[in-house]
Amino acid sequence: MSRTIMLIPISAGVGLTSVSMGVIRAMERKGVSVSFFKPIAQPRHGGDQPDLTSTIIEANSNIKTAEPVQMSKAEELLGNEQMDVLLETIVERYNQLNDSAVTLIEGLVPTRKHPFANQVNYEIASTLGAEIVFVATPGTYNPVQLKERIEIAVSNFGGTKNKSISGVIVNKLNAPVDEEGRTRPDLSEVFDDADSAIQANIDAMEIINSSPIRVLGCVPWNIELIATRAIDMAKHLKAEVINEGELTTRRIKSITFCARSLPHMVEHFKPGSLLVTSADRPDVIVAAALAAMNGVEIGALLLTGGYEMSDKVADLCKRAFDTGLPVFSAEGNTWQTSLNLQSFSLEVPADDKQRIEFVNDHVARHIDGPWIDSLAESTQAIRRLSPPAFRFQLTELARKAGKRIVLPEGDEPRTVKAAAICAERGIANCVLLGNPDEIRRVAEQQGVELGAGVDIIDSAKVRENYVPRLVELRAKKGMTEIVAREKLEDSVFLGTMMLENGEVDGLVSGAVHTTANTIVPPFQIIKTAPDTSIVSSIFFMLLPDQVLVYGDCAINPDPTAEQLAEIAIQSAESAKAFGIDPRVAMISYSTGTSGKGADVDKVREATELAQAKRPDLVIDGPLQYDAAIMENVAASKAPNSPVAGKATVFVFPDLNTGNTTYKAVQRSADLVSIGPMLQGMRKPVNDLSRGALVDDIVYTVALTAIQAAQAE
Repeated sequence: MSRTIMLIPISAGVGLTSVSMGVIRAMERKGVSVSFFKPIAQPRHGGDQPDLTSTIIEANSNIKTAEPVQMSKAEELLGNEQMDVLLETIVERYNQLNDSAVTLIEGLVPTRKHPFANQVNYEIASTLGAEIVFVATPGTYNPVQLKERIEIAVSNFGGTKNKSISGVIVNKLNAPVDEEGRTRPDLSEVFDDADSAIQANIDAMEIINSSPIRVLGCVPWNIELIATRAIDMAKHLKAEVINEGELTTRRIKSITFCARSLPHMVEHFKPGSLLVTSADRPDVIVAAALAAMNGVEIGALLLTGGYEMSDKVADLCKRAFDTGLPVFSAEGNTWQTSLNLQSFSLEVPADDKQRIEFVNDHVARHIDGPWIDSLAESTQAIRRLSPPAFRFQLTELARKAGKRIVLPEGDEPRTVKAAAICAERGIANCVLLGNPDEIRRVAEQQGVELGAGVDIIDSAKVRENYVPRLVELRAKKGMTEIVAREKLEDSVFLGTMMLENGEVDGLVSGAVHTTANTIVPPFQIIKTAPDTSIVSSIFFMLLPDQVLVYGDCAINPDPTAEQLAEIAIQSAESAKAFGIDPRVAMISYSTGTSGKGADVDKVREATELAQAKRPDLVIDGPLQYDAAIMENVAASKAPNSPVAGKATVFVFPDLNTGNTTYKAVQRSADLVSIGPMLQGMRKPVNDLSRGALVDDIVYTVALTAIQAAQAE
């Protein structure tokens, strides 16, 4: 049975787009098939442009949407008292989405331009038989005042007797606001005196206990929600880029106008800060450059006044610019620039995938679990493991595992950030190896707090503890104390010894080290699991609508038929362990019996060996890639195959094929891939790409923690 949920804002500025995306993500995590519909487009700047939520969803997911009615058309129909015609049009478009389990409707925001919003929302909800969920924000109100506002909203929709009213989601809890209730985060210095921002401090339970209807979510404010890219600021100001650096990836979390003397401004030279200064202030420019060279990831440096930077100053700052510090210049003076920044929109752009993901996950984490479960339970037949569901499952399983994971690259900035995130989300207790002072310095420069859930171990102080054991383990290979000490200078060797000794449950490395540097110490010390003849790897490929498993794409250059069969079984077991129904395709350049040659014969033999060894698994091959994944191709090339057209696990014949395919699919389709995850080790060790993002490290830590729990 399909359900329709309508989000109705009780006022402007509630963050409706964020809530819509978060609710969708919460449903996706539970495997609920969802579609989205904004009945009447309501772009921020008026006109007949697409609405923001639909634009973001269409650009970043495969969720089905319906075309909204343009605002000008809706206003024309309402002005001619043709509400019935408007509703008929909306119903017609809504019916295009009837194949999903849940349809999420986003209502109109009541504004001065659209005073009819509440009436139209009421009519749409009644016409579509939608369950109503109000969206509110405290603003400057205390819980009692917020309760009164919610009661008024409820009364406008039939009061508590209206059984279609499901509850309310409160967004922007404890956001800094101005006296008019407008959200004013750290960027408040742009708009007003920073002291004018009011920081509310309302406990979520106060709202839950006082609300006249069920509270389905209390979403706390987080500065990352409005952390805009430096390039978006530059585009808004029509600025000239002097040094591109990391313009597309640096985030602006605060703005500082450098009008004071240098000693009074240095405290504002912090990660994520946009430093605004006149181009004829070389003292500020050089000070910012020094901060950048010391590892502080300043968001960007904005020069005003229309002056050109001196060549001598530019040369002096070159090393700082090479660290990635974006520098751009605006034509107006500092006052004019501040006025231009006032009109900058903090809404998330549709192409800012990283921020969209953060918004989705942040809001989803604070939506009422039992409510989402009720949606999932009523739509069991339509559930599937989408990428958001897979990622959510990873973090949930990792939390339950409660493992301790060592990160040998303890002073690497991405690793430090990932460790903090893992601790914050309860994914794992991370152990950072290295010099404690250097690790804390890197954390401070990144704006990261390393508190509970992150342990820092001084490599120099503990190294000697593992010399006797390493000598014992490698005695037959001629290991001596002198060589053992040399080996333990390598942080991966040291982390591996901690793993062998049971002090940690898993190891993740590779952000700096090569694959060989990461896996050789475990191969020598940890070794393979019992009854396992080979160590292999898999990648989890997060396609828009499903998750596939690719193996082996990182370890074995040219496996034999026996080894390939073992890789297929390992990969199927890994898929099953992470909630993916394993249907294993043994990939080759030929399908079935059509091809001849040593390579296809190897795949055919491996398929037979795997089938004989594990008749309980669904394994078929040889299959060409298109026959394995596309139903129409499978119908002609392998009509009787139990795998063709619906494969979830792809086993490649050699490393050349596997690595090339995974990278081609990942880069061409702009997909997230998680891995490589090593299979067959006695204790879990996982390798990272040296280009790994912070999220890649976080999910690899989660994988490792889950593997550790499964090994028990």
